[in-house]
Amino acid sequence: MTKTKYVFVTGGVTSSLGKGIISASLGRLLQARGFSVTIQKLDPYINVDPGTLNPYEHGECYVTDDGAETDLDLGHYERFLDIQTSQANNVTTGRIYQSVINKERRGDYLGKTVQVIPHITDEIKRRITLLGKSGKYDIIITEIGGTVGDIESLPYIEAVRQLRWDLGHNNTAIIHLTLVPFLNASGELKTKPTQHSVKVLLENGIQPDILVLRTEHQLTKEIRKKVALFCNVNLESVIQSIDVSTIYEVPLLMQEENLDKTVMARLNIEPRDGIDLKPWRNFVKKLKNAKREVNIALVGKYVELYDSYKSILESLTHAGALNDAKVNVTCLHSEMISPETVNEDLAGYHGIVVAPGFGDRGIEGKIFAVQYARENEIPFFGICLGLQCAVIEFARNILGYKDAHSTEMTNITTHPVIDLMEEQKGVTEKGGTMRLGGYACELVEESRVYKAYRKKLIRERHRHRYEFNNDFLEEFESKGMVAAGINPESNLVEIMEQPGHPWFIGTQFHPEYSSTVLNPHPLFISFIKAAVEHAG
Repeated sequence: MTKTKYVFVTGGVTSSLGKGIISASLGRLLQARGFSVTIQKLDPYINVDPGTLNPYEHGECYVTDDGAETDLDLGHYERFLDIQTSQANNVTTGRIYQSVINKERRGDYLGKTVQVIPHITDEIKRRITLLGKSGKYDIIITEIGGTVGDIESLPYIEAVRQLRWDLGHNNTAIIHLTLVPFLNASGELKTKPTQHSVKVLLENGIQPDILVLRTEHQLTKEIRKKVALFCNVNLESVIQSIDVSTIYEVPLLMQEENLDKTVMARLNIEPRDGIDLKPWRNFVKKLKNAKREVNIALVGKYVELYDSYKSILESLTHAGALNDAKVNVTCLHSEMISPETVNEDLAGYHGIVVAPGFGDRGIEGKIFAVQYARENEIPFFGICLGLQCAVIEFARNILGYKDAHSTEMTNITTHPVIDLMEEQKGVTEKGGTMRLGGYACELVEESRVYKAYRKKLIRERHRHRYEFNNDFLEEFESKGMVAAGINPESNLVEIMEQPGHPWFIGTQFHPEYSSTVLNPHPLFISFIKAAVEHAG
């Protein structure tokens, strides 16, 4: 291939149908056929990025290695395709308007009236094609957030309409994901929502090439014919996406439905037959036929929304399959954990994860959970704030500093074992100003983390402002909590562990961002292995 091809994925009827999973699954199939593929997400909200959004609003904020705070769908892309995404893979309306307004202020438009068309749509088109100009990718999949018909999505739909003419019809494919609901009262699958959704897309000047229909029940050939007829697509371009027990089955189902072949035909790409999905099939087989089970408690304060800890939950799944274990995760609200309830709350778990977060709400519950894991020798994994809670608990209960705390939570502690990083002290703005992205970490060779990684120098992703206070390091290490990983440039502590405990590790970085289906993260693998041993 000499020219980059573009696939656009839109959604209709309702949100949360799984555009990200369909996009990632298609990417996985095309990649398995030997194509170089990446995926980007266009988000219609006006926030510049999701970095300042509450997890209840938008799920977790995913962080790329180059320091972009992005939509959680980029996590799906990386986990499925085993690639790294970047700043260029996530575009928001806020970022588009910010760029256009900056150009207007500089006088780039030479006094013209700045309008949605052509200025906003031109900027969207520029961002969409940015990755293609690198020459690294055969196919770029672009997922458009929201649903067709939303006011905020209209400029993106218009930009895609224009791009079809700019790039040529054989270089673009439009996949539209809709819902075919089942009505219990009549016992029927209904195609009318799909028809209306396609009609809205047509009103905006776009004829979809492929329809992916989400359904709880098998679609008959008659239903597929009806959809093809009324939506003006070929019968083979009506793809069924039936509910499955795990998202990792979706690529296999999409292969059975010939989604990849249909896309290649639409893009006029020479068919490649040698698809290699054996490693993926082996993973799904292990996932669905695990011989053992472990129960993991995930202690956090955004547990009402599953997507708040999406990457952690998926990382536990990856590691479980590799350890031949089904991982049963129970999310526990840290605000509900107290000294009186902690024994009952955490009884019966084979491992405890204390999740990341910001602010003092629920912090004491997390600290009680750390104490329970330490005293009862239950495998413990603290991530970001989870590490900080472990440090605070150790300072209070082992070093005897009863007022030990983080200066994020209080300014009156006499033992600030967690403190604001020096370079953060002059920062006033919230968005994009944390320590973000990949940084190096040098491991202590006799440590448990070194045995997990099997190398001395690692690189992991960060998202934080507060850090372990090195003024207390000597005291901590003298009492049994040691720094197992240090940033070689700044001397910041990246990992703390307790060698005398069966498995007690806290990381300032976010290892969950680096775990993929085919390459589970070594710390999660080691943690689940310890949990399996504890269960036994």
